[in-house]
This record gives sequence, C-alpha cells and structure tokens, in this order.
Amino acid sequence: MNLHTLRGWLRDPWFRTGVGDMLGTSLGIAAWGLVTGVAMVKTGLSAPLAIFMSLVVYAGSAQLAVLPLMAAGAPLWVIWLTAACVNLRFVIFSSMWRSYFAYLPRKQRLALGYFSGDVIFVGFMKRFPKLESQPEQLPYFWGAASSNWLAWQLPSIIGILLANVIPLSWGLGFAGVLALLGILLSMLSDRATWLSTLVAATAAIATFALPLKLNILVAIAAAVAAGLLAEAAERSLRRARAHTPGGGA
Repeated sequence: MNLHTLRGWLRDPWFRTGVGDMLGTSLGIAAWGLVTGVAMVKTGLSAPLAIFMSLVVYAGSAQLAVLPLMAAGAPLWVIWLTAACVNLRFVIFSSMWRSYFAYLPRKQRLALGYFSGDVIFVGFMKRFPKLESQPEQLPYFWGAASSNWLAWQLPSIIGILLANVIPLSWGLGFAGVLALLGILLSMLSDRATWLSTLVAATAAIATFALPLKLNILVAIAAAVAAGLLAEAAERSLRRARAHTPGGGA
C-alpha cells in the first residue's frame, strides 16, 4: 500500500462508510481493549511485553483466554491449543474473505488477515452478501479495519500503561463482560449461531471445574459441533423441500 492509495481511500465514501459502520460497536471494543490491557499487566506481564502482545496478537478473546493459563503456569501446548481453538472461527472467516479478495497479492491478503475481526466480518457481510469481488469492498474493509484497530489498540495500551493506578473496584471486568455480550448479541443472526452459543454456554458451565480453564476448549468443541450439525440439518431440510412437489414455492 503506497501513500497515494492511502490518500485515495481516505477520500473514498466507502472507506468512510466502513468507519461509520464500526462506530456503533467502538465503545464496546474500547471497553474490552481496556480490560484486556489491565488484565495483561495484572497477570504479571511487563508493560513492553504486554504492548508487544497487544500489537502482534491482536485477538482479544484469545488473549483473555490464555492469560489465566499463563498466570497458572500451564504447559505451553495447553496455551497454544487454547489460543488456536478460540481463533478457529478465523479459518471460516478467511474462507469467506477469499471469495472477495483472492485476486490480491499474498502480502495484501496477509495484511487483511491480521486486521480481520468478528465485528468487521459481520459488517462486511451485511454490506456485501454476494460472494463476488467489487471495487468498493477494499476501501470499505480498510475503513472498518482501521476504525476497529484504533478502537482496540488505544484503550488496550492505555490500560497497560495505567494498570497499576486503575483500581479493581471500578468493576472493569464486569464492564468487559457487558461489552463482550453486546458484541456477541449483535452477531447472533440465525438458528445455527443461537444454538452454538447456547451449547457453548451450557458446556462451559457444566465443565467449569476442569483445571487450567479446559472448560473453554470443551465449550468451543461443543459449539463447533453443534453449529456444523445445525447447518447440515438445515441443508438437508432445504434439499428435502426442493424435492417435494410444490416445495420450491
């Protein structure tokens, strides 16, 4: 990306549309980032290492999932496996992004992968439901991605730098949970996602006593299985209706 391209995108109305679409969730993302920044330092990470983790990892759910494991001295394979399982959804996201951005050079696709996020994916799919490339998609993505990145990184770094002066009595953990719930509810769009969410919550509570936060892995596995089964059942139902006389009407 060169400076001329960047200036062109900043003037592009689709770039501004992407920024605008992310404003509604920016407050929740910022609260989540602040909580994660404070949590990293409270867990024992130094400020430089926490900032490095925030900038390089850029995955709030994975960061929050592995921090208790790091504090408990969990084996490295458990930490890596937990982070990988939490981020499995990005494999699905990437397969969808390919329909829109497969024509881009590899370096640009890798940059898109780094800046991709749940909220960006949802907003993008609402704007461009057809799996085909259009010229306005790239400036829209970068508008949404830049807004989302700043909404996360700035509060996260503030939380890291001020972690030792921000009292726990402020209830930031509760604020972070509320932010996560708000973001989650905005992504529940069909029966499969609702079912997966309910199954994950049930599994996480039922296996809460497992050591090293392994209930998170159980919840993820149960949710993925439930989502795949729900989608398979829905496809089978659609095929059955299509083969039934009058079913296509």
